[in-house]
Amino acid sequence: MLTEVLTRPGDAPLPRHTLGDDTVGNDVLADEDLQLSLWICYELSYQGFEGVDAAWEDSLPLLRLRQALERRMETGLHDLVDDVLPSAPIAPHDVPAALTRVVEEDTGPALAGFLQREASLAQFREFVVHRSIYHLKEADPHSFALPRLPGAVKAALVEIQADEYGGGHPQRMHSELFRSLMRTLELDDSYGAYVDRVPATTLAVSNMMSLFALHRRLLGALLGQLAVFEMTSSLPNRRYSNGLQRLGYAPEAARYYDEHVQADAVHEQIAAHDLCGGYARHHPDQTGTVLFGATAGLAVEARCATVLLDRWANDTSSLRNRSVATAA
Repeated sequence: MLTEVLTRPGDAPLPRHTLGDDTVGNDVLADEDLQLSLWICYELSYQGFEGVDAAWEDSLPLLRLRQALERRMETGLHDLVDDVLPSAPIAPHDVPAALTRVVEEDTGPALAGFLQREASLAQFREFVVHRSIYHLKEADPHSFALPRLPGAVKAALVEIQADEYGGGHPQRMHSELFRSLMRTLELDDSYGAYVDRVPATTLAVSNMMSLFALHRRLLGALLGQLAVFEMTSSLPNRRYSNGLQRLGYAPEAARYYDEHVQADAVHEQIAAHDLCGGYARHHPDQTGTVLFGATAGLAVEARCATVLLDRWANDTSSLRNRSVATAA
């Protein structure tokens, strides 16, 4: 087990069969071992783990393992979306319009509508647990792009990130607003508390961002994913807010969602035009990578949403093992 290996010093050898060969050829988005192992590897480049030697982050054996997992993940993403990507190259000035088409043609399930109109409190709480895997480190993957961007493109990302990080006010950071939402719903708001409770498809959302973020060759994919994330955020967040109030919570409980209704309406224009459009003008050979990231972003989110809705339609928990309990 990878978790057992990481309790050793960072220069310890990695066992030959840390990850079983039975993961090869599986549906990578639903592969529990692959997604959890990849998430653990990536977290070494974020906040790490208490009691784990920081030297593991750049351990060559562990990096080789991460690379093997990443190859499977990236191949799986291409298998998922390559047949819907444009066959002809997109000109840099057409990138914003192409991103709009990607969003307009998205046929993902109506998770936000269900949460607004029908979800029980238990289902809404489960939804928040799933989202906590990313939202408790919201914006962090995209910050890896900052030193890799030129001039005005960097400034566009900084404008988005400044809002994500609360404009210098810790209590207004989006991750902190989400943590407050979790406490309101009597959930454990500690970082990574539910990683062993969510299915592979939820971990895949976070892992996809980290895959794009930690490889400079995939920078365009990270920006494309961010753009469609912002472009598809305002209306769902309004619906989440309405759903929370339908369940009897005061309007202030939905502050996290209401903040995104306002902020992301502005962010979507910056992300599509100034960020992705500007990046494409500097790197005209990367327009396909931008659209790959955008399309993969929506497709992976759709897979995650489908799992939740299917489980709930069968009156079962969307979490592994059991329904989520209230925080102690």
